[in-house]
Amino acid sequence: MGNTLEDRRLDALFTALSDPTRRDIVARLSAGEATVKELAEPYAMSMQAVSQHIRVLEQSGLISRGRHRQTRPCRLEPAALDAAVSWIEESRRTWSERMDRLETHLAGLQKRENP
Repeated sequence: MGNTLEDRRLDALFTALSDPTRRDIVARLSAGEATVKELAEPYAMSMQAVSQHIRVLEQSGLISRGRHRQTRPCRLEPAALDAAVSWIEESRRTWSERMDRLETHLAGLQKRENP
């Protein structure tokens, strides 16, 4: 695999989603905006650790931070998932086609062995 901008975006996206805490934060933000403090509440970790998770999510493009008075609420950016969904669908299609070709090939071999 090359090192194109698309590859780097996918790497950042899958890295961000590889952590269960970050996946949980993404799921929570799917219900609406939240502050870092609100996002940190359920976790037994420091505010700094939660902020680091949010920074990783922000760098991947999955979330963005707004400005609302003194707070900077986090919001989900669902369009960022489109690249991952496209990659997964294309990979699934490729592997499905390869499996179909393999099954056809194996069926042909069986017919030749058992005429």
